[in-house]
Amino acid sequence: MSKISLITALCCAVFFFWEKQFSAQNTLATKTNTLIQPPYLKAGDTVAIVAPSGVLKNRTKEVEQAKQLLKSWGLHAIVGKHVFNQANHFAGTDDARCEDFQNALDNPKISAIWCARGGYGTVRILDKLDYTKFKQHPKWLIGYSDITALHNQVHNQGVQSIHAMMCTSLQDDLRTIKETLSTFKDAIFGTPLNYTLPGSKYNKTGSASGPIVGGNLTMLHTMLGSKTSIDTSGKILFIEEIGEYKYHIDRMLQSLKRAGYFNNCKGVIVGDMTKLRKNTTLWGSSIEQLILDALSDYGFPIAFNMPAGHEKDNRAMILGRTVKLTVGNNQTSIIFEN
Repeated sequence: MSKISLITALCCAVFFFWEKQFSAQNTLATKTNTLIQPPYLKAGDTVAIVAPSGVLKNRTKEVEQAKQLLKSWGLHAIVGKHVFNQANHFAGTDDARCEDFQNALDNPKISAIWCARGGYGTVRILDKLDYTKFKQHPKWLIGYSDITALHNQVHNQGVQSIHAMMCTSLQDDLRTIKETLSTFKDAIFGTPLNYTLPGSKYNKTGSASGPIVGGNLTMLHTMLGSKTSIDTSGKILFIEEIGEYKYHIDRMLQSLKRAGYFNNCKGVIVGDMTKLRKNTTLWGSSIEQLILDALSDYGFPIAFNMPAGHEKDNRAMILGRTVKLTVGNNQTSIIFEN
């Protein structure tokens, strides 16, 4: 073989080696965005009710209502033994709350873990949890608000979860939360979720497709820089918030932005911004304009008016599931992949 032929053969070998490596990396990246779907629930399945966050003082009625609701759907409910404990602000000590949640993760007979309430406290147990058995028998995690921290953690374990109502969402008159209940039921039993939202003059129009992630903005910001933070690359981010000043919301968005959180994001869906507090120095613009201004450097579509968060109308979403987002001036459509 001549020197030229030998050099050509070596170049070809190197080329094919790196092509294979690049292809493998691309395949891995694709798999990263394809999360495991736990089995949908069916009659006879068991749901564990746990309280990984705030104390459930005087909330026995709502937990009993939750048990009855599940029973009406043909499901069994078991309540964690520490759910009604109190340790200052929390529903029991960190170890007690962790024990209930870990037991639910590990038990292969449990098909879903439904969080009784949010508040504050999940961040204190995140690093105590072991997902080894959970990954062998994936199950649905259900909740919102402070439970966003657990949604992040489950997402990073490669499993889908459900952003939806909690036990304390139940009202005396269930007709006041009709859509909240029906979409929650649809999500856990596998009925396709599709939403058409009213338009907004603040909508940034466009289309995108990708896994939906996110939740409470404060919790997403709290996770920043930790192993529980989520990578939003190629994904559509949902955010909601309650009880914050506008400048707090801007500060969190600016922090996420400076950390590169939105660099490869494909879209943003804005849920309820509830009970915003007024500072003595007024912000000077709407919350919608604040969000648009903070994200003005990016070309992805931004949709407002998603009924999800801390209001009675809290529609369920399957986090980690690919959605097709189409944002227009007159309406927005969100179609969840089956």
